Amino acid sequence: MKKIFADVIQFRGSHYDFGYMQGELLRDSYLIRNREQQWKVRKPLFRIDITETIQVFDRVAPFIWEEFLGLQDSLKWSMEKVLMEFGGYRVNIKPSGCSILVGDNYMIRNYDYHPKTYDGRLVVFQPTDGGHSTLGVTQKITGRSDGINNKGLAMGYTFMNRRRPGNGFVCYMIGRLLLEVCSDVEEAVQFLKEIPHRGSFSYVLFDATCEMPFIVETSPRRVEARQGYTCTNHFKILTEENRRVLDDSNKRLQAIEEIDKLDGFEAFQLLNATDKGVFSKLYGSWAGTIHTSAYFPKDLEVWYALGGDQEPIKFNFAEWLMGTDFTVPKIEGEVDTDIPFVNMEKANWFK
Repeated sequence: MKKIFADVIQFRGSHYDFGYMQGELLRDSYLIRNREQQWKVRKPLFRIDITETIQVFDRVAPFIWEEFLGLQDSLKWSMEKVLMEFGGYRVNIKPSGCSILVGDNYMIRNYDYHPKTYDGRLVVFQPTDGGHSTLGVTQKITGRSDGINNKGLAMGYTFMNRRRPGNGFVCYMIGRLLLEVCSDVEEAVQFLKEIPHRGSFSYVLFDATCEMPFIVETSPRRVEARQGYTCTNHFKILTEENRRVLDDSNKRLQAIEEIDKLDGFEAFQLLNATDKGVFSKLYGSWAGTIHTSAYFPKDLEVWYALGGDQEPIKFNFAEWLMGTDFTVPKIEGEVDTDIPFVNMEKANWFK
C-alpha cells in the first residue's frame, strides 16, 4: 500500500492573484519537475493557438485568462507553455473510469484515473473579479475533475471514449467553467450545448433544488441531455460513440443500481468500499479509484477521501464562504499500487 496525500489550498482574491499564488506553490515542485520529464518522453498530440485560445476564453470566461497571466508571471514561462500545461483547450486525454451516484441531497463520485496524472490538490477559491466561488478537486491545476459552487451546483464527469477528438475544451476545464459560470442545472445544460468539446464525456449535474439530476452526454459531434441518478463510462443516448468493450462500465453501473435507496453516508460507503464492486484498483490501466468525493448542494458541504475504505474528511463550504478558513492543510490516504504520484515523488516516464 502506498501512502498518498492531497493539499488543501484556500484563496480569496482576484484570478490573477490566484494564478500568481499557484505559480509560487508550483515552482520547483514535483508536479512541475515531473511534467517537464514527461515531455521528454511523450509528444504532445495537440497544437497551441494563442490567438484562438484568447478569443475563446474572452467569450466564455475572461477571468480564467487572468489566472493564466498570473501563472505566467509567477513561473516566468511563455504563454504557450502555460497553455500547453494548464490551458485546457485542444488537449488530448487518456481513458479513465469514474462512477457517479446521485441521491437525496447528495452527489457521490469516484475519480478513477492514473497516479501519474493526479494533482493532489483540493482547492477552494472565492474570486473578487467575477465568477462563482468554488470548492473542488483540481486536474492540470486550472481544471476541476469535480466540485461545487456557492450556488449549490455540483458537477462531476465520466470518460466515454477518445475517438475522433475535435477542437475544443477538455473535460477538466469544462468542469471548472461549469462551476464558475453557471448557477444551476438549467444554465449548465445550456452551457454544455453551446461550447466546443474536445472529447466524449458525460457531465452529471445536480443543484440545490435537489430535483432530478441531469446527465449531459457530450462529444465533438453532438450533445444530448437526459435525467438519471447513476453514470459510469458509457452513453445511453449517444450509443454510436461508445467503446466496443463496456464490461467494466456495465458491471460498476449494475453494482450501483442494485442497491436500494441510500442516505449520503451509505452511498459514500458503497462507492468507497473496496469490496462493493464499484471501487477500482486498475491503476495501471488508467482506471484506478484515487479519490471519492461527496457534494451536498443544500448544505454546501463536501466530503473527500483518498483511497478506499476511508472515513471522509468533511468541509463546511457554507462557513468558509462566510470567512471561516478550513483548519485541515492536507488530506492523507492509501492506495494499492506502487505507481508514483506526481505531486509527491519522482515519476519515471520511461516505463
